[in-house]
Amino acid sequence: MQHLQDLSEVRLERASLTIGSFDGVHLGHQYLLKKMVRRAKRSDLPVVVLTFYPHPSVVLRQRTPPFYITAPDEKAELLGKEGAHYVITQTFDLEFSRVEADDFLDRLTAQLGFTDLWAGEDFALGHQRRGNRHYLERESQARNFRYHLVPPVVAGGEVVSSTRVREALRSGDVARAATYLGRSFELPGVVQKGAGRGKKLGIPTANLKIWEEHAYPAVGVYACVAEVDGERRQAVTNIGYRPTFEDEHHSPVVEAHILDFEGELYGKEIKLEFVDRLRDEMRFSGPEKLLEQIEKDIRRARSLLEQQSLG
Repeated sequence: MQHLQDLSEVRLERASLTIGSFDGVHLGHQYLLKKMVRRAKRSDLPVVVLTFYPHPSVVLRQRTPPFYITAPDEKAELLGKEGAHYVITQTFDLEFSRVEADDFLDRLTAQLGFTDLWAGEDFALGHQRRGNRHYLERESQARNFRYHLVPPVVAGGEVVSSTRVREALRSGDVARAATYLGRSFELPGVVQKGAGRGKKLGIPTANLKIWEEHAYPAVGVYACVAEVDGERRQAVTNIGYRPTFEDEHHSPVVEAHILDFEGELYGKEIKLEFVDRLRDEMRFSGPEKLLEQIEKDIRRARSLLEQQSLG
């Protein structure tokens, strides 16, 4: 898979193309890509995914972080695993948003020579989304490309969407988010030095510096799997303000206690997979009561993760 940063970086004679935000690469995205890849293989076509950063709603509606279920590189990697040969993360800004649908299709034809265009039912392209379903059906005839409309995927009685994944994360329901994603929600970060309180309690934690625009679960304590140096390990992760020790509330801190791990983690990138929520964050009367609860959390996390054969 090649990950490119602008449509101008690739020129193909023919291709199978899909366009969209694809944030999270959830089950709906995966279903579209599976159908697309299967068809492209029969015609020996390269599979091209054109996606955007920033997200159009961030530019047009000033949505603020934390927002993205997947960072651009994470998303490209996931799309590659689904069979994409080229992932183009096109910069989306106000100038790009004003490109008319006809002009956009002209450019796509010139750069990619696409013969197939795949899209979900709510997809539209061009200025003010004028390139809607009816427009694309008409243009597919005029421009001689095949337009494939893919229905949404339903999971748990609900249509799968990136919005629903974000809603589940905001409520701390990481199990529901996983239902939509088809996998556990993942949060990568680089371990940085913290206050060292966990180590003093005998429960050392890895404090993660995460991308400021990355979505993360609600404040609370979670059973996780941590990927460290290519190995998967059980972990208990706290997202919150550490009320037992902190007097002032700033931005939440993500800190993970990796079970049965000894070694130096500072400066390393680790990835957390959120499996289930254990409890809300709580204020304790002192370190002893906090330690007692952490030990309960560890026992419950081990049980949950072993039942699901994780870690």
